[in-house]
Amino acid sequence: MVLKQHIPNALTCGNLVSGCLSILFVASGMPVKAAIMVFVAGLFDFLDGFSARLLHAHSPIGADLDSLSDVVSFGVAPGFIMYWLMSRASDLPNFSVFGYNLLPCLAFLLPVFSAIRLAKFNIDDTQKTLFRGIPAPGMAVFIASLPLALSQVGHLTDGALSYWASLGITLIFSFMMVSRLRFFSFKMKSAKWKGNEVRWIFLLITLVSFVIFRFLALPFVMMVYVLLSIFFAERME
Repeated sequence: MVLKQHIPNALTCGNLVSGCLSILFVASGMPVKAAIMVFVAGLFDFLDGFSARLLHAHSPIGADLDSLSDVVSFGVAPGFIMYWLMSRASDLPNFSVFGYNLLPCLAFLLPVFSAIRLAKFNIDDTQKTLFRGIPAPGMAVFIASLPLALSQVGHLTDGALSYWASLGITLIFSFMMVSRLRFFSFKMKSAKWKGNEVRWIFLLITLVSFVIFRFLALPFVMMVYVLLSIFFAERME
């Protein structure tokens, strides 16, 4: 097999390693670095698909490797980040079994539903320009944005994010990943405005928001993506 066939898979492995490092960082009490590695994994995820299309290097192994890597980087890693946030919430209730509070473990609904979402995607060949259910990377980006935003305002370690808010976020995104809601993708047949209006508007909002608000913009941008998808995705099909 020629070298170019290995390039997308090497980038996918970069995605997987980034997810592993994210888990390592959050387990070591460094949630900001863990969040950054989720974004690095997202960059590798974009590059592996882009390189596969550019080099015409698609393969069944590559598709399976991509999904397995995504479960780690966009399922397990954000699950651990949410667990970290939940376990430090000032209003965390107590439900102990053998002296261990199990309630923060509800964060692991995220990797469970992320795996279900990716498995459904693998057997559905209709999700090209639109997704059914929010993509796992979209969920992961939102979860990873939380410690970055909290760190920016100086409230990362004081339990400012409510446990119930964290649980609500977990349940909402778990539902959205396996729902029938349509979400638009960023695969454009061309860079023209016509036919890509919603995509370009979203990218403009993202750029302006990040320049003004930095990391605080990330949760807002994700909510804009959800709302634009709910109202306009079906018209983009």
